[in-house]
Amino acid sequence: MIRAFVAIGLPEAVRAELARLQAVLPLPRRSLPDGFHLTLAFLGDRPEPELDEAHLALSAIRCPAFEMELRGAALFGGDRPRVAYAAVAPAPGLMALHDRVETALRRAGIAIEARRFTPHVTLGRLGGRRDEAARIEAAVAAAAGFRAGPWRVDRFGLWRSDPGPEGRVYAEMVDYPLMPALP
Repeated sequence: MIRAFVAIGLPEAVRAELARLQAVLPLPRRSLPDGFHLTLAFLGDRPEPELDEAHLALSAIRCPAFEMELRGAALFGGDRPRVAYAAVAPAPGLMALHDRVETALRRAGIAIEARRFTPHVTLGRLGGRRDEAARIEAAVAAAAGFRAGPWRVDRFGLWRSDPGPEGRVYAEMVDYPLMPALP
C-alpha cells in the first residue's frame, strides 16, 4: 500500500519564501520545506494496481498551464485551529485542473473524499494547546501581507507520502505536463 495524492509541486523560490514565512510562525510541528506542495486530491492508502489506474486517468487530462500566486496565511480548525497554511490567490486555471483531476479519478473508479476544495500549502500543525493557538493566531494575522509568486504552473503530479523521523516525507512519483496556455 502506498499513501498517495495528486499535487502541484512548487518552484524553489516559492518554497524559500514559504520557509521564511514558516520561520516566523511559532508552530510546534512544521512541514518540511522540501515537501511543500498544493494538494489537488488525496487518495489515501492504495494498492499499486489502483495507482496504475489513477496514473492512466491522470495522464489523459488535458488542461492549459496557468499562473498561480500565494497570498496571506490562515488557519484551519475554527475555534480549535489545527493547521497553519499559506493561502492561494484566486486562480480559475487551478480550479479547472482540480475539477478535471477529481473527474478523471472518479471515472477510473478511484473513490476520493467529497470535500470543498480550499487551495493551500500547509506550513505546519498546531499541538492543540489553547495558549499555543493564541500565539500562532496572532503570528498568522501579522503575516496577512505574505506574497509568493506568481509563477507558471505547467505540470502536476502523483505523489507519495511516507513516514519520516521529522514528519511525513513527500515525493513525486510521476508528473503530468499541462498544455501550453493560449496567447
